[in-house]
Amino acid sequence: MEIEQNTDPFALFGQWFEQAVASEINDPDAIALASVDKNGMPSVRMVLLKEWSADGFVFYTNYESRKSGELLTTEKAAFCMHWKSLRRQVRVVGPVSQVPAAQSDAYFNTRGRGSQIGAWSSAQSQPLGSRDELAAAVAATEARFPETVPRPSHWGGYCIAPQEIEFWADGEHRLHDRFRFTGNGAGGWDIQRLNP
Repeated sequence: MEIEQNTDPFALFGQWFEQAVASEINDPDAIALASVDKNGMPSVRMVLLKEWSADGFVFYTNYESRKSGELLTTEKAAFCMHWKSLRRQVRVVGPVSQVPAAQSDAYFNTRGRGSQIGAWSSAQSQPLGSRDELAAAVAATEARFPETVPRPSHWGGYCIAPQEIEFWADGEHRLHDRFRFTGNGAGGWDIQRLNP
């Protein structure tokens, strides 16, 4: 794999993502999202990447969850996407911030009703006594919103503005291709080939 010095990492990501959508059996948009708490202890979980642009990479979640608490405390995140069928991965590191409410509203309105109800019904990351308790919360939310379900204020998006994007492609004998794009502070990217 050769990457030219003027390659746009978002355009390259878009090409790889399009190929992953065509080849991955499940969730080509799944990312392993890493955050860290105020004591420096990391945690990681799978979420779905929903948007990306030159501004960064966007996912949506409950703002009262453990991950949100960590993201809001440190304002830092990282993620890795792995596409097994393509033998590729992308790694991103950077500061994270909440997206504007209008952007969260727009995405929430594209979700299925069941997912919208779930955003209201689940106190994400909090202890749950039983599945019956969750089912009762779902039923109460369905009764509360018999038609349109508005976005709850405790649910919305985060954007990771990448300081670093690394592309990894499997190579024979573990001699992989790795390229790291690092923001140069002038709106462009410095590119380095890395040893496997």
